[in-house]
Order: sequence, then C-alpha cells, then structure tokens
Amino acid sequence: MKKLIFLALLLSSLTGWSQSPIAYDFFDQALKKAETGNLKGAIADYTKAIRADPLFAEAYLNRALLKQKSGDIKGALDDVNKTIIIEPKKGDAYTTRADINYKAKNYTGAIEDCTISITLNPKDYIAYNLRGLSNIHIQNKKNACADFTKAIKLGSQSAVKNKKMFCK
Repeated sequence: MKKLIFLALLLSSLTGWSQSPIAYDFFDQALKKAETGNLKGAIADYTKAIRADPLFAEAYLNRALLKQKSGDIKGALDDVNKTIIIEPKKGDAYTTRADINYKAKNYTGAIEDCTISITLNPKDYIAYNLRGLSNIHIQNKKNACADFTKAIKLGSQSAVKNKKMFCK
C-alpha cells in the first residue's frame, strides 16, 4: 500500500512538472508571429501559453522581451521578475532584467543583475558588456574596462567598440 501511495504521488508530481501541449502550441505561434514583426499577436499568444501553463518561464521571458521592445517597460519588468521567481537560476532572465534596468537608468540594479547572470553563466558576454556600460555611468572606469576586456575575450564585438570609446 505504501508503494502504491508513493507511486501515485510521484506520478502526480511528474505530471505537474510537464508543460501543457496547448501551451507549447501557443508558444510556437508566438515565436512565428514575433519573427514576422507581429509583436501584439506574439504577446497575445505568449499570454495564452501562460494561461495554459502559469509556470511556463520561457513564455514569460519571451513576452518580457517583446513588451520591452514595444515600450511596455513595467510589463516587461513584471514578466521578467515572474520568470526569475519560477526559474531563479535562469541567467538570461537576469541579463534581460539588467537591460531593462539599464534603459531605465537604474545602473546599480543593472550591475547587480549582470553579476548574478555572470555567476550563473560565466560566458555571458552580453552581461559583461552591459555591466561595463553600467559601470561607466556610475563613474567606475576600472571595473568597466575589466568587464569590456572579459566580454571581448568571450567574443563581444560591442565590447570592442565600448573599450575603445571609454578605456583610453
């Protein structure tokens, strides 16, 4: 009897972790719409995917990116924060939030998020470059130049330009 109860609990927890096929369908539709530039349609489909599976972190993150692109900074921040709650070790979510913070001129927040992202993914050259730019804004040239150098080693072309501009 104990084995049967354990098996039932195990199976119910596994089905709880699996993504809804309907959510994946909406997610795929959203990707296609985003590729063609239909941001509103893509956002609507990501919303449907999230309704079908409220723990679909990738749908929240993709929707955050599109909301940011369309100018809905608060909505983008809400979605990326939800992504981080669902998957706290998702490095690209922190890089996305850092980018939102950077554009909102919250350079300290951007630096903190880039640092978390780099801890989770030490090869994230976007986070190094963005942290470097944020450090420039808070007048920390030494750290900025070190970040640009690391980003360049990891393959960032933007960091090459930034280093030439800010690290003379």
